Amino acid sequence: MNFDLKTLGLQAATTEKCDLLVVLVTEAKPAGKDAISMLAAQAIQSGDLETKPGKSLALYQAAGIAARRVLLLGTGNGDARSVQRALQGAAATLRAPSIKRAVVCFGAAATPQSVAAVVETVVHASYVYTTTKPKADARTLGRVVVGVPDAESDDVVEAFQNSCAVAQGVELAREWGNRPANHATPTLLAEAAQSLAGHARIQCKVMGPAEVAKLGMGAFLAVAQGAAEPLRLIELRYNGAAKNQAPVVLVGKGITFDTGGISIKPSAEMDEMKYDMCGAASVLGVFRALAELQPDINVVGLIPACENMPDGKAIKPGDVVTSMSGQTIEILNTDAEGRLVLCDAITYAARYKPAVLIDIATLTGACVIALGGVRSGLFSTDDALASDLQAAGEAAQDGCWRMPLDEDYGESLKSNFADVGNVGGRPAGAVTAAKFLQRFVGDYPWAHLDIAGTAWKGGAAKGSTGRPVGLLVQYLLGQAGNASPSADGAKKPAAGARAAPAAKKAAARKPSAKAAAARKP
Repeated sequence: MNFDLKTLGLQAATTEKCDLLVVLVTEAKPAGKDAISMLAAQAIQSGDLETKPGKSLALYQAAGIAARRVLLLGTGNGDARSVQRALQGAAATLRAPSIKRAVVCFGAAATPQSVAAVVETVVHASYVYTTTKPKADARTLGRVVVGVPDAESDDVVEAFQNSCAVAQGVELAREWGNRPANHATPTLLAEAAQSLAGHARIQCKVMGPAEVAKLGMGAFLAVAQGAAEPLRLIELRYNGAAKNQAPVVLVGKGITFDTGGISIKPSAEMDEMKYDMCGAASVLGVFRALAELQPDINVVGLIPACENMPDGKAIKPGDVVTSMSGQTIEILNTDAEGRLVLCDAITYAARYKPAVLIDIATLTGACVIALGGVRSGLFSTDDALASDLQAAGEAAQDGCWRMPLDEDYGESLKSNFADVGNVGGRPAGAVTAAKFLQRFVGDYPWAHLDIAGTAWKGGAAKGSTGRPVGLLVQYLLGQAGNASPSADGAKKPAAGARAAPAAKKAAARKPSAKAAAARKP
């Protein structure tokens, strides 16, 4: 999908030839004499259109407007959240087979955040999964013009370009999250990571069972030993800064299917356990965005990928395994496997002497109970890191909420037969899981994102969300010094988008390129 940013007032928008013209109408009702302003004003006055987010009015071949279809969308006060909600409500229209070129035009002043919200929401709303559904109608929306009423400022251009890159990362994460487990094995996940190494500054290394055994990753090996599919330890590196600059290390849980092992899960909704690798998918998505943004920062991505299966060789409740750190772990529940693969990857991460270590995992159902599908759970040993991640989440419309890590929560992990048990009972399950991981971190600033409630949706809307790619990319840009204090766009423009001629100075800093949000790595 290609995006263009263009200075486009409502008067000029009347002459835009497109399949769909979306006009974002705020509480500050249009007061112009052009056909669009007058149409919107009349619709509001007659009660046919409300400016509340999500309210809309669809028109066909409206007089004085070149677009074949016009969709007036209420956006409330016009902030990013309201724009997002409004466009989400128009998802079915954006996916219509007849819509190939669309224009999304702001009826009032556009902020950098709201412009970014347009790009990311349109990509998300128009996404169509086709990998194992070949008869499905593929996305037909190929070009989208984002029109702002005033000459684009550098901040708006930069936010637009960054959002195009983030959209590519989110869509890659969604794609791999949605694929069935037999189309997203550890080997295939490793191949996806290796394909990212074709981009500038990105390197990839993949290790198999022999190399993992040599490293002493007994916990990771234990989870994988019941599966026919061989494990993979995937190591991605983005080198955007000096070699001596400590990297941010991202560790993504990559359980490509989770049966629960011997402690097998109930059959209802077990198909959704293909999403247990969404932490890994988010790491892939972040690196896809980094490939476009090219920020001045070093980032390492670690993905321990395997299946958790019930086999004659599978680990059993009561077994004791030795982690890479040397700590022994009593396996009290084989369905608490994510923390076992993560603890060894976290230990491995220490060789990079990270500036910051962040793990991302669909770790606990308890976090879903605590926070639902609105915010990811955030646990951290470092107040500054936690604050930065929360701010990044708010700026990216990808929120998280900090949870406690009191020492008393670790008491339930004590074991009579090992250094630690892998579960601590039902109370505060998300917290005790985080306390388990904390034992393997060391002195580095660390954060754990439990995305069990936010990584995918069930029911009729079943599918991966691509979260928390937006949060993580926003955080990394801030650490690279590329984000403005208000976190509304990066100072370094991204590839993957094109600014219209009106943004001459800003556009000149990067050659125009396709956003290609649906493209594979």
